[in-house]
Formats: sequence, structure tokens, C-alpha cells
Amino acid sequence: MRIPGDWTFKDAQVATGFDAHVREQLPWYDLATGAVAHIARHYIPRDGLVYDIGASTGNIGRALHETLASRQAEFIAIEQSADMAKLYEGPGTLVEADALTYEFKPFDVGILFLVLMFFPAGTRQGFIKRLSRLIKPGGAMIVFDKADTGSGYLSTILHRLTMAGKLAQGAKPDDILAKELSLVGVQRPLPKGFVDWAAPSSVEVFRFGEFAGWVIEQPETVAV
Repeated sequence: MRIPGDWTFKDAQVATGFDAHVREQLPWYDLATGAVAHIARHYIPRDGLVYDIGASTGNIGRALHETLASRQAEFIAIEQSADMAKLYEGPGTLVEADALTYEFKPFDVGILFLVLMFFPAGTRQGFIKRLSRLIKPGGAMIVFDKADTGSGYLSTILHRLTMAGKLAQGAKPDDILAKELSLVGVQRPLPKGFVDWAAPSSVEVFRFGEFAGWVIEQPETVAV
């Protein structure tokens, strides 16, 4: 896949090569996808509503297909890139829209899988807080993203762990470097502790190097 000088999902070649590229760059991608689907299954009720925010080509929807079908749950996939949306293969309704301006309804499960790092800095805290208020009692939001690991030697170790994973998956060193430079100013990891700060009820459920996953629950009984 040709890596653009400035990374964008609004590119036909990027969209076409995305599924193979992301698995090469993130060797744990399918493992994390399975984890998201497993966690989400615990919160999806019959006739529930599930949002996949930043759906790309439908990876999360495909992983949840059987659960959605058996529980007759509504699934809304939101994707801003027209090039990615054209290749969407998944269940439910695909909406081509900017998640920052989309009018969400109260939902049972909201999934943000590797998408917040591409939101403009300064919009992410408000977005998470807004969505958190829309989780139905007993529901949850699942966030997997890249996050700062702090300072010191450990942050260097975790960054190298990410790089080593890419190499082990067969990514070429030149492609790894080209991708890193293409993300400058486009991808911005979440600040350390961001999810806990934006949603105090969050619990970390996944970690590989610089990437982590959290579940934000809405208790069945909400204090007034």
C-alpha cells in the first residue's frame, strides 16, 4: 500500500489496502477485535442499540454479527471517509458522517476502536463526556486507542515494543518509518490518564505497548 506523506483515510488506495496494512502494523489487531466483541456481547441487550464510531471497512461489525442478529439489536456504523465507507462490509446501517457533529441517541454500547487518536486535540474530552452521558443504564462504552505512557525509560521500552511487533509481523523498516512520519500532526496519542480523567468510571482492560483499551460503564442505578 502506498503510504501518503500526510496520513489520511480519505484516499482510495489507503482504503483499499487498509485491512491488510493495519494487521501488519498492529500484530494484536485481531486479538483486540475479538476482545472488543467479547466485552460488547456482555452489554448488548435484546433490541438494543450499538454504535461503532470510526467503523472503517466494518471490522467490529463483522465480529459482532452473530450477537447482533440473535438479539435483534440495531447497529449503526459511523465512518467519515467516503473512500472507506464505499468498502464497508458489515451489519446494520452505515452512516457517512463526522462523529463530532453527529446527533447520537441514548445507546447500550458505544465502540471507539482506534479512532480518538485521529480526532483534533481539544475535542476529545468533550466528546467522551458527551457520549458518556448517553450510555443507557447497564450499558457501556468501549475505547481502544493509542495513549502516552508517560516519561522515563519505560516509555522508550514500550515504544520499542510497538516497533518490534511491527517488524515481527513482516512490516518493512522503511514502511514503518514512512508511516510514523506520515502520522505527524495527524495522529495524536491520548494524554496519559486521559480516559480516567474524561470518564472516571473507566477500567483498563487491555494493554500492548502504547495501545490500551478501557470500558466505561453506566451503572444500572444512576445516582441523582
